[in-house]
Amino acid sequence: MEDLDTASAAAKRSSKMMTLVALVVLTLLAGGGGWLVGGFLAPKPLSVEEAKIVEEAKAAVAHKKAKVGEGGEETSKTDEGLPRIATEANGVVQLDAITTNLAYPTENWIRLEVALLFKGTPDVAMAEQIHQDIAAYMKTVSLQQIQGPRGFQYLKDDIEERVDLRSEGRVTNVIFRTFVIQ
Repeated sequence: MEDLDTASAAAKRSSKMMTLVALVVLTLLAGGGGWLVGGFLAPKPLSVEEAKIVEEAKAAVAHKKAKVGEGGEETSKTDEGLPRIATEANGVVQLDAITTNLAYPTENWIRLEVALLFKGTPDVAMAEQIHQDIAAYMKTVSLQQIQGPRGFQYLKDDIEERVDLRSEGRVTNVIFRTFVIQ
């Protein structure tokens, strides 16, 4: 009888020891995996040159904020920083945003921003006429006509056809910048 009790006690100790060993091994694996993933995801430290560039940029932004805060005039956005993509110099005219309600249901609104790519020099007066034509057309569109990807493609084709007719072929591309239905 005593042999049976000592055998079950040894089995219980062995079971506890195996559980403890498994727990330690899993903890080490989890820690190592976290360290490995952290190494992949963590940003690389900046070099000395990169750190100087970042500090100079922060100082320039702080100086600009202080200047604007003092009532100084801010220079135009095209004078500094990245140049705008849509400029008349490269033949692209950014139209003003079109915000209007749909024909049906009238409680839904649409906001559309487009840019026109002209052949040669852009005609701003023609671009304004095209803007008005697109705005008038958007008031005749219903929500069911423009639902889904196929509906958006039909809308895009209709607008491109209208632009092509209005511009008599001078506009080579209509670039959709934003399209929001609310």
